[in-house]
Amino acid sequence: MKRDSRLSSVLHALLHMESHGKPMTSEDLATCMSTNPVVVRRTMAGLRESGFVRSDRGPNGGWSIACDFDRVTLRDINAALGEPALFAVGNRHENPACLVEQAVNAALDDAFDAAEALLLERFATVTLAALAADFRRRFARHKSENGTKAHA
Repeated sequence: MKRDSRLSSVLHALLHMESHGKPMTSEDLATCMSTNPVVVRRTMAGLRESGFVRSDRGPNGGWSIACDFDRVTLRDINAALGEPALFAVGNRHENPACLVEQAVNAALDDAFDAAEALLLERFATVTLAALAADFRRRFARHKSENGTKAHA
């Protein structure tokens, strides 16, 4: 099963936008994220509806940050994405009347629910500002060792 990487992609885009300091086009963001501008526009539209980004038309237009990085958490962004499934592991449902399957599913459901609650709790403690600060530290270290590019 393919993993859903939208949260990671959105966070990647937001950090590029914040470090860029001025609006970025969908094409610019697509280049940073190694994806298609259509995917960027679709994803950013959802974030715009949640108030995290805005878009401006015209020669100096593009996508820009519309939120306070100190107040927005990974959980907030995950919610804006529609709270995609956090785990690729799931239960089997081939024979719902089977008592063994019921017992296994009950145990797995309890574990999945506890793990998801813990992960969402952790997401609520990580702000976009903390991610941006970590990026700036890594970039400064990388720049001193290798030059100015943020991507390998």
